[in-house]
Amino acid sequence: MAIVFIDDQEREVADGTAIMESCEAMGVPFSCTEGRCGTCVLEVLEGGENLAPRTEAEGEMKLRDNERLACQAHVRSGTVKFTY
Repeated sequence: MAIVFIDDQEREVADGTAIMESCEAMGVPFSCTEGRCGTCVLEVLEGGENLAPRTEAEGEMKLRDNERLACQAHVRSGTVKFTY
Protein backbone atom coordinates (compact mmCIF):
# COMPACT_ATOMS: atom_id res chain seq x y z
CA MET A 1 0.00 0.00 0.00
CA ALA A 2 1.06 3.57 -0.70
CA ILE A 3 0.26 6.62 1.41
CA VAL A 4 -0.90 9.97 0.03
CA PHE A 5 -0.66 13.00 2.33
CA ILE A 6 -2.39 16.26 1.47
CA ASP A 7 -1.71 18.98 3.98
CA ASP A 8 -2.74 17.37 7.32
CA GLN A 9 -4.74 14.43 5.91
CA GLU A 10 -3.60 11.01 4.73
CA ARG A 11 -5.11 8.10 2.81
CA GLU A 12 -3.81 4.68 1.85
CA VAL A 13 -4.06 3.67 -1.79
CA ALA A 14 -3.10 0.48 -3.59
CA ASP A 15 0.32 0.60 -5.25
CA GLY A 16 0.09 1.71 -8.87
CA THR A 17 -3.32 3.35 -8.60
CA ALA A 18 -4.61 6.81 -9.37
CA ILE A 19 -4.70 9.24 -6.46
CA MET A 20 -7.83 11.04 -7.70
CA GLU A 21 -10.39 9.35 -5.43
CA SER A 22 -8.25 9.86 -2.33
CA CYS A 23 -7.63 13.48 -3.25
CA GLU A 24 -11.31 14.11 -3.82
CA ALA A 25 -12.09 12.65 -0.39
CA MET A 26 -9.50 15.03 1.11
CA GLY A 27 -11.09 18.12 -0.44
CA VAL A 28 -9.07 18.71 -3.59
CA PRO A 29 -11.31 20.53 -6.09
CA PHE A 30 -11.95 18.89 -9.47
CA SER A 31 -13.68 20.11 -12.59
CA CYS A 32 -13.00 18.19 -15.80
CA THR A 33 -11.10 15.17 -14.31
CA GLU A 34 -9.38 14.74 -17.69
CA GLY A 35 -6.26 16.85 -17.25
CA ARG A 36 -7.50 19.82 -19.25
CA CYS A 37 -8.58 22.47 -16.75
CA GLY A 38 -5.82 22.49 -14.14
CA THR A 39 -8.26 22.82 -11.23
CA CYS A 40 -6.63 19.94 -9.32
CA VAL A 41 -2.97 21.03 -9.50
CA LEU A 42 -1.03 19.80 -6.48
CA GLU A 43 2.43 20.80 -5.34
CA VAL A 44 4.62 17.80 -4.56
CA LEU A 45 6.43 18.41 -1.27
CA GLU A 46 8.06 15.00 -0.82
CA GLY A 47 8.15 11.64 -2.57
CA GLY A 48 7.86 12.74 -6.18
CA GLU A 49 10.06 9.79 -7.12
CA ASN A 50 7.22 7.53 -5.95
CA LEU A 51 4.88 8.82 -8.65
CA ALA A 52 4.52 7.34 -12.12
CA PRO A 53 5.79 9.54 -14.97
CA ARG A 54 3.60 12.42 -16.06
CA THR A 55 0.77 11.71 -18.42
CA GLU A 56 0.48 13.37 -21.82
CA ALA A 57 -2.22 15.66 -20.39
CA GLU A 58 0.13 16.78 -17.61
CA GLY A 59 2.85 17.48 -20.17
CA GLU A 60 0.49 19.68 -22.13
CA MET A 61 -0.40 21.70 -18.98
CA LYS A 62 3.21 22.95 -18.71
CA LEU A 63 3.30 22.37 -14.97
CA ARG A 64 6.27 23.27 -12.83
CA ASP A 65 8.68 20.45 -11.99
CA ASN A 66 7.08 20.02 -8.55
CA GLU A 67 3.45 20.08 -9.71
CA ARG A 68 1.12 17.26 -10.70
CA LEU A 69 -2.57 16.94 -11.55
CA ALA A 70 -4.51 14.96 -8.96
CA CYS A 71 -6.78 13.62 -11.71
CA GLN A 72 -3.84 12.16 -13.63
CA ALA A 73 -1.15 11.17 -11.10
CA HIS A 74 -0.58 7.56 -10.04
CA VAL A 75 1.49 6.57 -7.03
CA ARG A 76 3.76 3.59 -7.69
CA SER A 77 4.46 2.87 -4.01
CA GLY A 78 5.74 4.57 -0.87
CA THR A 79 4.66 7.92 0.49
CA VAL A 80 3.93 11.14 -1.38
CA LYS A 81 3.18 14.47 0.31
CA PHE A 82 1.28 17.21 -1.49
CA THR A 83 -0.24 20.58 -0.82
CA TYR A 84 -2.78 22.51 -2.87
